[in-house]
Amino acid sequence: MIKIEFTEGDIKALNYERYHHPHPRVQRKMEALWLKSQGEPHNKIAQLTGISINVVTQYIKEYKTGGIEKLKELNFYRPESKLNEHKQTIEDYFRVHPPATIKEAMNTIEKLTGLKRSEKQVMKFLKKIGLRHRKVGTIPSKANVDEQENFKKNTKPRSQRSRRRKKNRVLY
Repeated sequence: MIKIEFTEGDIKALNYERYHHPHPRVQRKMEALWLKSQGEPHNKIAQLTGISINVVTQYIKEYKTGGIEKLKELNFYRPESKLNEHKQTIEDYFRVHPPATIKEAMNTIEKLTGLKRSEKQVMKFLKKIGLRHRKVGTIPSKANVDEQENFKKNTKPRSQRSRRRKKNRVLY
């Protein structure tokens, strides 16, 4: 068990922040340390707050190194795609030369940036920059104008069609 002394000001700040801080994870940290300031053992703090004893120890070490301000820091790991560095180049190129398929988009991105990505990653990136894939269907030839107009009127919207067929895609 780690021995630690709390000042009266810190106890009041912990008591206030455990209910009023906007982020729930910080509230939980403050709750754990407030309980520690009240003399509760680590296992009881872990049980009351729903965290492990190791996390309680980690919160106490954070408090010892940086005080209450260190507890308020949120350091979530959020990886960034290397394609973001080339976002404008890719977007400008695809606005002028839209690819017909995801595989074509993959090859173009690899040529422009030197980064090779999977189909899913390319689809996700293109969607993120505002491009999206569109299904291509065949329309009856203009030889029979009535049949073509009938086809256009009776075609269901994409949301009602089967989403399993992902072959023919065009990006705009």
